[in-house]
Amino acid sequence: MENLRKHIEEIVTLTEDEFRQLKTFFTVKKVRKNQYLVHEGDDVKFEYLVVKGIFKVFYVDMDGKEHILQFARENWWMTDYIAYFKQVPATMFVECIEEGEVLCLTLHGREKLSADLHKMEHFFRVKLTNGYVALQQRIAMLLSSTPQQRYEQFSKLSPDLLQRIPKKLIAEYLGVSRETLSRLYANK
Repeated sequence: MENLRKHIEEIVTLTEDEFRQLKTFFTVKKVRKNQYLVHEGDDVKFEYLVVKGIFKVFYVDMDGKEHILQFARENWWMTDYIAYFKQVPATMFVECIEEGEVLCLTLHGREKLSADLHKMEHFFRVKLTNGYVALQQRIAMLLSSTPQQRYEQFSKLSPDLLQRIPKKLIAEYLGVSRETLSRLYANK
């Protein structure tokens, strides 16, 4: 839980009493490689903070093709946010790529935490704002850049993930074929 405190204190400072109160809202879950935290159709009870490992958030289209929206690694938050906030069945999947551990937070817990500790309301607002900005940047990149530019941007922003994530998944995330990704690697 000390990592949780460090993560939160990147944005807000907590007293010992505040942290003691805050950590009661989280539960720890160990996750096996290839284990799903969320399946399409599930009731989404938790938002997850990655403590260890890498996860992918994706959906499957009508043709059965996977579309990866996000890779979440240590200190990243993830879930099917539409299902979590609107309390509707999931349309996304969240799968563990590398053995991991997450901290789980219910929506009720998040709301109560935000109401009781206004610092946490600020923390969550900053995190959601940053996530929204990153999502818009990703969409703009996918719509307006070449495969080479997408690969270069990914390798610049996440060089460690190039070693930790299978090439097939990186290709899916970048919206290119595995063969195209191989050519991009060779050109680097």
